[in-house]
Amino acid sequence: MGELMALLVTSVLVNNVILTQFLGMCPFMGVSTHLDSAIGMGAAVIFVIFGASVLSYFLYYFVLVPLNLEYMQLITFILLIAAFVQFVELFVKKFSPALYKQLGIYLPLITTNCTVLYVAQDNITQGYTLVETMVNSIATPAGFMLMLVIFATIRERLNQNNVPKSFQGNPIAFVVAGIMAIAFSALAGLV
Repeated sequence: MGELMALLVTSVLVNNVILTQFLGMCPFMGVSTHLDSAIGMGAAVIFVIFGASVLSYFLYYFVLVPLNLEYMQLITFILLIAAFVQFVELFVKKFSPALYKQLGIYLPLITTNCTVLYVAQDNITQGYTLVETMVNSIATPAGFMLMLVIFATIRERLNQNNVPKSFQGNPIAFVVAGIMAIAFSALAGLV
């Protein structure tokens, strides 16, 4: 149980995919302008990463390994993720049209979000069991969502303040993201 807690804390805070590996920067910069869209995107990413990673685990160990097709891992994971994201997009469009409209182009872009593929492949590369895969597949996107929410909150405050004209928009956002990366790197010795 201690190992699972360490994996959880490490995936959320210490090895955060946005701040330490710079994965998923497109939605991080694009969707984080408003808190409600950041929460919606974070929830969608959690659902997609968890579902795609668990399905990838089963696909790898119950289809690819028995057939000696491990070399097909990348292409099969990409196809699985693309199909799963299409399912999620249809689901969100049907049951939450407001969220679908708010997320706009960023919802289908989850398909090309390298974080989704990274987590699915990392679970296999690390040799995680199904339980460890599930913990990592919840913790990593939870860390992603945490950074989206923190960043969106900061950006909303910045939009209400006097920021020099040359720093308005993305320049100040990149400065804030850099400061966040520095601040969270202090947690490296935590686990």
